[in-house]
Amino acid sequence: MAGRDCNRRSPRARTVTRVPSVLWFRRDLRLADHPALSAAAESDGQVAGLFVLDPTLLVRGRPRTERLLASLAALDEQTGGRLIVRSGRPEEVVAALAREVGATTVHVSEETTPYGRRRDDRVRAALERDGRELIATGSPYAVTPGRVLKDDGTPYRVFTPFSRAWRQHGWRAAAEAVSPDWISADGEPVEARDDVEAGEAAALARWRAFRDERLDDYGDQRNRPDLDTTSRLSVPLKYGEIHPRTILGDIARRDGAGRFVDELCWREFYADVLLHNPASAWNDLTGAIERISYDDPDPELFGAWQEGRTGFPFVDAGMRQLLAEGWMHNRVRMVTASFLTKDLHIWWPHGARHFLDHLIDGDIASNNHGWQWVAGTGTDASPYFRVFNPVTQGLKFDPAGDYVRRWVPELRHLEGKAAHEPWKHPGGYDHGYPRQIVDHGHARAEALARYELARA
Repeated sequence: MAGRDCNRRSPRARTVTRVPSVLWFRRDLRLADHPALSAAAESDGQVAGLFVLDPTLLVRGRPRTERLLASLAALDEQTGGRLIVRSGRPEEVVAALAREVGATTVHVSEETTPYGRRRDDRVRAALERDGRELIATGSPYAVTPGRVLKDDGTPYRVFTPFSRAWRQHGWRAAAEAVSPDWISADGEPVEARDDVEAGEAAALARWRAFRDERLDDYGDQRNRPDLDTTSRLSVPLKYGEIHPRTILGDIARRDGAGRFVDELCWREFYADVLLHNPASAWNDLTGAIERISYDDPDPELFGAWQEGRTGFPFVDAGMRQLLAEGWMHNRVRMVTASFLTKDLHIWWPHGARHFLDHLIDGDIASNNHGWQWVAGTGTDASPYFRVFNPVTQGLKFDPAGDYVRRWVPELRHLEGKAAHEPWKHPGGYDHGYPRQIVDHGHARAEALARYELARA
């Protein structure tokens, strides 16, 4: 039996150089259905996962920041403790990490907000100076803003035709799951509260529970803040813990599905409007009533609205929920916004900024265009002469007064719908609830008079 020739020289093994990539997380804090992650791992699977704490966007102590940190902590756990979190200007931090790990490509989900696009342009320029590349794949939307256009190539300004075209356009299937080799690097520890529901697993669990238990009734009960019937997925969608495409691909033919898909479409519509009209982030989208007069925010009246002390129970319940939870039911958002713009005659950006300061689902496209929808200065949906009555809205959508009593303890002694009209009942003000700061009928007439004067 012949032995092995130990003197025989074996062929030299080929050395394969592994070139890692960077995945810069932003509004996509998940691992499943993540096109940019798939693209980053495509070469050899080595990926440095980075999140930049951008001082322009990050304000410590705000509810949205606390919620972000909880989501980052969950993502760090998913990556086996290898999420790299660093603070600073993105164009400096991203370029530095790419040099540090030897990456020639940085992968992202495409950004379409005005600030996001400017920031990405700066990061792209910084990378190109180093001979590196910023690659965008996918976006936080089922259909990336800018893809749905009219036949003549112009963007939509009205929701209903946009929604038809959006559905007809359709969306891609979910991206395939990948398991990259996460690269470790120095980063900052993420300190987050343990009692905050956050992360991809929690988002998927919330979606499935809503799908199985409440989706069928969503169309009938979605306007009831006294009932826990909404999905509350606006928060996970804000941070990209779940992709809307995942939800859309999972919806069966059910009674409530059509209306729920409409709500997802509104989110995409507003993102599309902002892409094509970046100035509308903080200015009226239309000039139809650009000459209308507004009042400067009176510290007393504006403060009463901010703190839920207007004397209108439905408004006050919503504003107090916002301060306590960082969230508010959409019907109540419309009523509180109408009260500021039509009863107090204050320009909508003042209210939009207050909402963004406190909402954990604060999204500039949805929030600011939602405010314009109510103010009558945005997309063609709510004309200026539509004024929400804060009392009748409460009686209609919180018929037993449960929502008001939950957030306004001064009215808990009033049973049923009496909580909406304490002025009609003996002892209604016994526990310190404030009197109305304006007369709604007079304020409505004033709003309409200003509207007519502006039109003239």
